[in-house]
Amino acid sequence: MEGSVSNVEICNFAYCGKFDELKKCILSDKSLATKTDQDQRTALHWACSAGHTDIVSFLLDLGVEVNIKDDACWTPLHIAASAGRDVIVQFLIAKGAQLNCVNQNGCTPLHYAASKNRYEIARLLLENGADPNATDKLDSTPLHRASAKGNYRLIQLLLAQSASTNIQDSEGNTPLHLACDEERVEAAKLLVEHGASIYIENKEEKTPVQLAKGGLKTLLQRIVEG
Repeated sequence: MEGSVSNVEICNFAYCGKFDELKKCILSDKSLATKTDQDQRTALHWACSAGHTDIVSFLLDLGVEVNIKDDACWTPLHIAASAGRDVIVQFLIAKGAQLNCVNQNGCTPLHYAASKNRYEIARLLLENGADPNATDKLDSTPLHRASAKGNYRLIQLLLAQSASTNIQDSEGNTPLHLACDEERVEAAKLLVEHGASIYIENKEEKTPVQLAKGGLKTLLQRIVEG
């Protein structure tokens, strides 16, 4: 097996959790630990995706590069954060994973934690130095992502870590615009209570309250006036 195993097979062992097979191959040829498949993903990328902590720990202890990128510039930390792998995120951070590394869309791991409501992962990232105001290629911050989805606790967490409420994305939208447009009532209230402006216009010359439906417009105006 050792002499004939392919890069794709190594990655498949990692994704499927076949630790014994993976370990046997890599210990016989350590260069296999960093071989990539057709997407430039390593065994570490795939183990992070599938949540195999034993394989991740083994690879990191071997000294595998923690910040290696695939063909879309995703690092193992991007993948673990997006997939909700809390323990693996801890392992990667402990091994020096770059918290503010960006992929081809300009997104940091925190962007994915915010959009997918990975509260514990977002907390880990922020407490270790992730930038709450990082912007992607559309100028969206993690707060934009969380607000559009109405991820209330995550919005609270970002605000507690000094996330700015009034940054505008490439369409001129603030997080409040997105919360109002998606009818995220509790998220919109929280943002206004933390200084989000109801008067900023986006590129369509719309303010957040102009996007608000039902009684949300009145509610937000009362908070500001009160």
